[in-house]
Amino acid sequence: MNIKIETERLYLREMLASDEDGLFELDSNPAVHTYLGNNPISTREEAGKYIEFVQQQYQENGVGRWAVIDKITGEFIGWSGIKLIKEPMNNHQNFYEIGYRFIESYWGKGLATETTVALVEYAFKNLETEKIYAICHIENKGSKNVLLKSGLKLLETFDYEGIEHNWFELNKSEWLHAKP
Repeated sequence: MNIKIETERLYLREMLASDEDGLFELDSNPAVHTYLGNNPISTREEAGKYIEFVQQQYQENGVGRWAVIDKITGEFIGWSGIKLIKEPMNNHQNFYEIGYRFIESYWGKGLATETTVALVEYAFKNLETEKIYAICHIENKGSKNVLLKSGLKLLETFDYEGIEHNWFELNKSEWLHAKP
């Protein structure tokens, strides 16, 4: 297994074609897409194409969304990762953004926070960046709490594809200062 990050309960590794069933379970669930445009996938083929898209990001950018694997069961439980956003968003371009998505039965267990904290550390130790960013739908209180607990600062709201979103960022110097 090509592990990128290991946390107390999880492995984060590159997505593989063998993750297709887990990704289908994740992204075909309408509840998962409540704050993502309400557009769940409907076929395993779509899951496979998403995996190929993410694998292309690894090749082009060295980072992307990574499969989250439960250490005990070895099961795919979602994804969490760092994406290089090349197109303009909220007056920024070419920046690293943290994102995550978990199978519904794993919600509320602190896993998104666990992976986000690890992603922030990975970004500042391994990527040449002074800032890390994240966004979430303005009504997604769970995601907002994850990002705040992970040390990111809510700076403003902005219009993203016609919907109000929260804009978060964290400076490397602030992160270093806050570390115990």
